[in-house]
Amino acid sequence: MLHPALKSANARRLPEHGLAEAVALAAALPELDVRGSEVVKLARLHPGTLIGSGKLADLKTRFHDDGIELVLVDGSVSPVQQRNLEKEWGVKLLDRTSLILEIFADRARTREGVLQVELAALSYQRTRLVRAWTHLERQRGGFGFVGGPGETQLEADRRAIDDQVIRLKRQLDRVVKTRELHRASRRKVPFPLVALVGYTNAGKSTLFNRMTGAEVLAKDMLFATLDPTMRGVVLPSDTAGPGRKIIASDTVGFISDLPTQLVAAFRATLEEVLEADLILHVRDISHPETAEQAQDVTEILASLGVKPSVPVIEVWNKLDLVDPAARAALALGASGRDRVFPVSALTGEGVDGLLAAIAQAFDEAKTDLTLTLPFTEGRKRAWLHQEGVVTSETQTDDGYSLTLRWTARQEKRYRDL
Repeated sequence: MLHPALKSANARRLPEHGLAEAVALAAALPELDVRGSEVVKLARLHPGTLIGSGKLADLKTRFHDDGIELVLVDGSVSPVQQRNLEKEWGVKLLDRTSLILEIFADRARTREGVLQVELAALSYQRTRLVRAWTHLERQRGGFGFVGGPGETQLEADRRAIDDQVIRLKRQLDRVVKTRELHRASRRKVPFPLVALVGYTNAGKSTLFNRMTGAEVLAKDMLFATLDPTMRGVVLPSDTAGPGRKIIASDTVGFISDLPTQLVAAFRATLEEVLEADLILHVRDISHPETAEQAQDVTEILASLGVKPSVPVIEVWNKLDLVDPAARAALALGASGRDRVFPVSALTGEGVDGLLAAIAQAFDEAKTDLTLTLPFTEGRKRAWLHQEGVVTSETQTDDGYSLTLRWTARQEKRYRDL
């Protein structure tokens, strides 16, 4: 595993932490045996080989002596660089994007997840047609490990990719429409949706299991969760009243430098976040770069189009991994902040307080309002009915007269439409 780091780069993160994350990514694929890792400091990026000739020769000798067959580069490697490095070292090479694609392909379980991975992989492969790779007809067995037919097939491969992309998009559209029908049915039952988001391996699935009693896969492994999972949660009765229920959604973890192909392809999966009435931003508070990870998550949420009006609760997870001295500092940092809750999803510490805060967030006063909508505002009318805030409706010559009973939060979301 190599992590290129420019000496002059004003990076937000330490190269050593980036390397550790890359090694953890590699460990997420069971067929890989990581023999070593190194930060390669560069004065500049070499356009043809990424790194200089001296380091290139040194690494070649080490790879040969250790019998290395696959080299992972934690960064972006151009098609030309990949071709030259593979030829020089006599190995196969994967960059950060192709490694994450491999992990996602290994983990996808639902029909939608499989289609999205295939679509993302094809979009990535199309940009790398200057080099040889596998024939596109073969089934999933690794997108980057095996060589292929050669550059004489460029145009045929490009047409084959375009045809497959069209086919996959049609299939994905059908799946998305089915999910939209499920969401529309769920909206008729006015249970608020709470989405758990956060950096990969922040402990979202462990917290989700603790809250819901579910048994979602929760491992100390990057991208342990890929396909979204939803469960009902009954909130504490002392604050929310008996029978108060929410729907919790566990989502795929975010990561820095998430490949653009995956951001686009998994937008449908993350639509649950866009639908959320409340977002729980789960942070691994024991991680040395928890602040940087939180910033990455915030930026990805903004890029997905999450509206600022959606309330966010920060969950400082993995309190059990924090030493007592640091715990005091955490408690001080969280004090006076209404939407920050230190917890340990593993031991359950602090989770009851978090559930009570979620209950309080939805235990809002409701007000009545009469609203007149013209016939042209069918989308807004449909949204009001989906939210379950319409108590009565009459049709007039000019449109619809609706009597609403809603919270300030719902009114704010309506005004943002």
